Amino acid sequence: MIERYTKAKNGLWDYAVRESRNGTFLHMRGYMDYHSDRFNDFSLLAFDSKNRLIAVMPANAEGTTLCSHRGLTYGGWLMTPRADTNAMFALWQEFTEFAKSAGFKSLLYKPVPHIFHKYPAEEDLYALWRSGGVLEAVQSSSVTDLASPLPFDNNSRRALKRAADAGIVCRECSDWAAFWGILGIVLNERHNTSPVHSLAEICLLHERFPHNIKLFAAYRGTEMLAGTVLYITDTSAHAQYIASSDAGRECGALACLFDHLYRLMATKVRWFDFGISNEDGGRVLNHGLTRQKSGFGARCITFNSYRLNL
Repeated sequence: MIERYTKAKNGLWDYAVRESRNGTFLHMRGYMDYHSDRFNDFSLLAFDSKNRLIAVMPANAEGTTLCSHRGLTYGGWLMTPRADTNAMFALWQEFTEFAKSAGFKSLLYKPVPHIFHKYPAEEDLYALWRSGGVLEAVQSSSVTDLASPLPFDNNSRRALKRAADAGIVCRECSDWAAFWGILGIVLNERHNTSPVHSLAEICLLHERFPHNIKLFAAYRGTEMLAGTVLYITDTSAHAQYIASSDAGRECGALACLFDHLYRLMATKVRWFDFGISNEDGGRVLNHGLTRQKSGFGARCITFNSYRLNL
């Protein structure tokens, strides 16, 4: 049985996310609902024949298209241990009929990449393919395996030495305003854009998820030179934002910061994800940005999107 999410099911939803094999804190309602005014939420819950909740799907409606929630980078069906291949295959057939009866003509689906899985969870991809789903977009993300990281390249090692000579120190901090100042300048000057989250929004989300959303920065004395906002899940540390001042670039602050974070996060998670370096659904690659991340030992995984005509 498929049901649409309502606020009355908040506790049940969050329970399913915590129990799922592929859900993260981004799928908790406390994260999703901070921008609920921007999306027509059409999230779904799926129950088996014994009325047990086996999966939830963050989603929103855009006309006649049902989308994996646009406010999230990823988030298809989040599956509990009960949702094996047979169960997911049956669920998918019921789900597509439900979506058609609700007036949808297509599905845009963004599954959770494997680096965020707590246990193998790709039953949805098999069911999607069997239903006729096709690949629509492929985005390149740069990821380091902290269990066996590749070494920094020569440029990054030289940057580390400059940082050591400059006395750079890296640590977790709470000066969100200082980092947002650096970040705003970098995004405006280099990309003519601004952060997806306002300063007030990121502070709110950090307050709601203090163990998952953290700010780390590189300092020379009391001056912040560079920083990154980490989204920390059970399996991965994702750099949601990265920025360095001009002075930070001169003295290799980012290399020092990521060297510090690799060692720190290796005791907590397996993967360090620098995020995508693409535009236009992956059709345009930012070669310079990809080269910088590669210099820190990161290599490519893909964030895929699929379309299914209903």
